[in-house]
Amino acid sequence: MTKPIQSFRDLVVWQKSVDLVTEIYRLSKKFPKDELFGLTSQIRRAAVSIPSNIAEGRGKSSKGEFQQFLHHSRGSLAEVETQIIIAQTLAI
Repeated sequence: MTKPIQSFRDLVVWQKSVDLVTEIYRLSKKFPKDELFGLTSQIRRAAVSIPSNIAEGRGKSSKGEFQQFLHHSRGSLAEVETQIIIAQTLAI
């Protein structure tokens, strides 16, 4: 029997996205210092947006609003994926 969801913290997708943010921060510490205000900042902001949008959407009053925020979160995930590809291409 599964535990009822009472908070965004109970959502596995939120938990995994927080893990992703932690990993992005860990990896981006290794980026060159001249990328601090470029790719490093961009990828961190996009990563933080993922669990933030999930949490904000869960706090809304309607299912439709929650779904809209999940779509925003999914967009941020695509941003992170793109930025990882760019970092790999640049051999950062």
